[in-house]
Amino acid sequence: MVAQMQLNALVANMFAIGLLDDQFQQLQMIQARSAPGFIAEIVTIFCKDGGRDIDELAKILKRPRVDFKEVGNILFKLMGSSASIGARRVNSSCIQFKEFYEEKNRYGCLKTLDVVRNEFFDLRIKFQTMLQLEQQVWTFYPKQ
Repeated sequence: MVAQMQLNALVANMFAIGLLDDQFQQLQMIQARSAPGFIAEIVTIFCKDGGRDIDELAKILKRPRVDFKEVGNILFKLMGSSASIGARRVNSSCIQFKEFYEEKNRYGCLKTLDVVRNEFFDLRIKFQTMLQLEQQVWTFYPKQ
């Protein structure tokens, strides 16, 4: 019961501070209806892939010659996944990054990538806590 209350408070806080948007609520409704473990699965994939994408963007932008087509491919993937999961602040920072990408402005991309990274890591930490709490809830109250 305590874990469920902590989980509810954490998720409510994530919405209140703008980390998540309505898309995440849609995912919660899918899970509630018929897919236990759905959120845990997509959050895990998002965290793994997003971290890898951010690292790859950093490597590309530090090369002597930046391949902006490659930057765009990874950026649009990260934008899509953040929008799909409802990661509001990650997605917003990706949109800011996109402006510098379109100008082929390496310095602006690097600076904005720091913002993307910070927003992503803030969300990832909260997601990890959320998954731990969900695991506790499932342990004590298994879904039928």
